[in-house]
Formats: sequence, structure tokens, C-alpha cells
Amino acid sequence: MHDIGNCVNRVDHAHTGAILAYQILKGMGMDSEKRTEIMMAIGNHDEQTGTAVSDISAALILADKSDVHRSRVVNKNISTFDKHDKVNYAVTDSEFKISKAERKVTLSLTIDTKISPVLDYFEIFMDRTMMSKHAAKYLGIWFELIINDTKLL
Repeated sequence: MHDIGNCVNRVDHAHTGAILAYQILKGMGMDSEKRTEIMMAIGNHDEQTGTAVSDISAALILADKSDVHRSRVVNKNISTFDKHDKVNYAVTDSEFKISKAERKVTLSLTIDTKISPVLDYFEIFMDRTMMSKHAAKYLGIWFELIINDTKLL
């Protein structure tokens, strides 16, 4: 539901989606406190304008910004890939682990460097990676990033 605003426009989709989600949840009879928390989380999940403002928003940010893998690419024609498609397609394995004992979340990726260099991942995902780091900090845990068996964060 967090990306529902994309049905209107990709630009400012977090804010549009927050308002749409609020109205949908209101129509479903959810109490105002809960739907306001969800609206706030959705409205703060975009890396250009948002930040972790609650436990729910921090969890949403971690889940959303860690969603990188080949299966996200609908178009399978590599010659027509944009940068996002290329990087997502190059991620052949993606695992998001939560360790309560170590108080950390780990995003572990395998990137096929024949398709896309690791640097291209950071060109596209640096803001998302930093947002994940800050969201984890908000929750009082550590965000760890491992790419091709190398711990980067």
C-alpha cells in the first residue's frame, strides 16, 4: 500500500499515497489513530522528502529500501534497460535478515558484475542505503550491507 501514490504520479508519490491510504483505511473503518500512523509512515518513506518518524515508518523504510532483486524487472529485454532495471536485474540474490540477538538488520546482495558494476548500485541506491541506516538507528539497531560477500556497512 505504501506505493499506492504511484497510480497518480511517481513524483511526490509518498504524499499522494499517504492521503489515498488514509481515505481507504477510513472507508474500511480503521480508527483514526491507526490510520494516521500508517499515513505518516507512507508519507515519510521516500528518500527525497522523508525520514523515520515512528517505529512503523522506520520499519517501512527498511523493508522498502531493501527491495532490490532481479524479479522486480518486468521487461526482460536487457538492451532496453534503464539504470534501475540494469541494477535490479544484476542482483541475483537478495536476502534481508533480522537478528534480534545482535540488534541488527542485514541486507545481503549478490550482484552479477558482468551485468552491472557494484558502483552502479551505489549510484542509484546510496540515498536509499543511508535512509535505511538512519531508520535502523531510529529503532536502536544497526543496518548492515553486504554485497558479494563484502561487508560495506
